[in-house]
Amino acid sequence: MTASTHPLSWFEASARQRLAALTDPGSFAEIVGPEQREISPHLALFDLPEQFDDGMIIGRAKLGGTPVLVAAQEGRFMGGAFGEVHGAKLTGLLRAATALKRDVLILFDTGGVRLQEANAGELAIAEIMRALVETRIAGGRVIGLVGGRAGCYGGGGLIAGCCSTLIISEQGRISVSGPEVIETNRGVEEFDSRDRAFVWRSMGGKHRYLIGGADIFVDDEAGAFRQAALTALDRPARLDLAVLGAEQQRLKRRLQRFATARDGIEVWSRLGIAVPADIPGLGTRDFLRTTTDRREMADDAR
Repeated sequence: MTASTHPLSWFEASARQRLAALTDPGSFAEIVGPEQREISPHLALFDLPEQFDDGMIIGRAKLGGTPVLVAAQEGRFMGGAFGEVHGAKLTGLLRAATALKRDVLILFDTGGVRLQEANAGELAIAEIMRALVETRIAGGRVIGLVGGRAGCYGGGGLIAGCCSTLIISEQGRISVSGPEVIETNRGVEEFDSRDRAFVWRSMGGKHRYLIGGADIFVDDEAGAFRQAALTALDRPARLDLAVLGAEQQRLKRRLQRFATARDGIEVWSRLGIAVPADIPGLGTRDFLRTTTDRREMADDAR
């Protein structure tokens, strides 16, 4: 039998497969690996399965020859949700990045915070965001990659919003509240979580890219994510009051422009896209060509 020549799907891959495809061959060295069995102290109380890496893989590697620190969430374990150990590993990695003056890549695949570890998970989100901002203030880049099965929801969405560059595929989704959460709290009339097309028009990669919520749009291929990550390493890493002020103004303009829109298609129409209903069906090349110069001020604040 011969090895498959099909490109590795980022959406279908495991966290370890994504890391192997993203980083230079043989360069990844794991920190606090499964052999150390740093598992959640809470899950056994709920008779839930544990995993020796707690769904968070961290380590050092090289990308295009450049030393970097990397973290990948395993969306197949508890939906990649944040708990005490899961979050502490990412916090520690970001603090190491500040001390070592290294750039960081975070491979998001998360539904948010574990309900079983709610307080510890929420605290972890706050600690991660603080450590991330400190890394950026110190001059480091924090690059987020979104395209996994679980998406990037809850606290993961907040962390992603703090990154210096976000890379996303069509399959990726970013939101603070997930579809089911919105439906539960606001009703199916507000958000029908079973309408998958509507979910992707509201939270999916194409929509997030068009409204400036992500910086680079790629195919669902590990090679495309790697190339985009290499590009992101050359992007500015500046974070100061001027950058924050520009971002605040951008969000204000976005709210003024789209607050009354009820669907992604209406948003895309206001962006000046000629046939917005065609956007979901476009391949990556046609999508990028069609939307050239139609995005919502994506790059001015980063």
